[in-house]
Amino acid sequence: MNIIEIIEKKKNGEVLTKDELKFAFYGYLEDKIPDYQMSSLLMAICLKGMNTEETFALTDLFLHSGDVLDLSSLKGPKADKHSTGGVGDKTTMIIGPMVASCGVMVPKMSGRGLGHTGGTIDKLESIPSFRTNLTEEEFIAQVEDIGFAVTAQTKNLTPLDKKIYALRDVTGTTESIPLIASSIMSKKIAGGADCIVIDVKVGKGALIKTMPDAVKLSQLMEAIGVFYQRKVRTVITPMDTPLGRCVGNRLEVLEAIDLLNGKGDENLRNLCIQLASHMVSMAKEIDYDEAKKEVLESLEDGRAYQKFLEFVKKQGGKLESLSIDAKKWEIHSSQDGVIEAIDALQIGELAVSLGAGRLNKEDVIDPCAGIVLNCKVGDSVSKGDILATLYSNKDVAIEMVVIEDLFQIK
Repeated sequence: MNIIEIIEKKKNGEVLTKDELKFAFYGYLEDKIPDYQMSSLLMAICLKGMNTEETFALTDLFLHSGDVLDLSSLKGPKADKHSTGGVGDKTTMIIGPMVASCGVMVPKMSGRGLGHTGGTIDKLESIPSFRTNLTEEEFIAQVEDIGFAVTAQTKNLTPLDKKIYALRDVTGTTESIPLIASSIMSKKIAGGADCIVIDVKVGKGALIKTMPDAVKLSQLMEAIGVFYQRKVRTVITPMDTPLGRCVGNRLEVLEAIDLLNGKGDENLRNLCIQLASHMVSMAKEIDYDEAKKEVLESLEDGRAYQKFLEFVKKQGGKLESLSIDAKKWEIHSSQDGVIEAIDALQIGELAVSLGAGRLNKEDVIDPCAGIVLNCKVGDSVSKGDILATLYSNKDVAIEMVVIEDLFQIK
């Protein structure tokens, strides 16, 4: 086979066989095909799409590029959750402890940031000394011990997805339904959970921009779940506005701690309760309302927060060192009015420019970089009020930040 012919075939909108996909993708994994040719193929897939058979084939290639985690030694229900990517989405750090404190095991394999959307691993690594490179034995032992563990994709689990994921992040090829579905479902199936809840984000700040595309992605992932005999439930949620008040890795950890302590943003709290309730409902095979009652109790009596502390300690994290060591700048309102919109995409891209995300594969993230929103949609503001605070260890040209791009005030 010839990689150029495969690229041209997809560029012309033709269907690729599993053998052609295997030649291209495994060739890239084995360093026989360079970044620039795989980037071309990924862009062709973004522009021309893939049919269901191609998507199933690619998922299978991702899945079997490495090992599949065997969690059969863990006796009891196991649930996982995934978000398709948003701005300010720190739900894993909140939901995992909530669900685990309800008696459901949560084995979580997470990724890094992708484009302007944050990644759970980057957030957790902003906690000093926190380990995300657990061995398979450590990962399983921790889930058995405390019910919750988070690890980065290990070298042996979906290594092809890990390599493609990093390339997509820096080549403008993140927004593709087949690539998103294959990436997510291969990781979730390889991760070994019985029940999978997927939060499909839709809107300006999400990889998926429209409701029809969100529905299409949801149906595709549920179909892949059926094929691999997994329980999969998707929930479509909005991402026009950042989730919560903080965007940026360590800032989001601090916000997650606040929420587990009964403080914080109501929208973030409601979404966490919703997703956690679905996980408990599926895993325990109980009614959603009954599951929601258990979840609320775990949050309100402090068990969820205690589980979070146990989880961080188990993975070596030192919360006492969790300070924001960065320069800060304030963005002020230039007029009186009401906040009608906060653009999640613009906020996410600004956070990346501050150092909270990557523009190149080799970029090192600044754990303290990010944005704290001092207002929410619907708030009344006066001229001179602080709309947001920016944190970065870079030199920020604050006069270059266009307030009107971030906040719509009328």
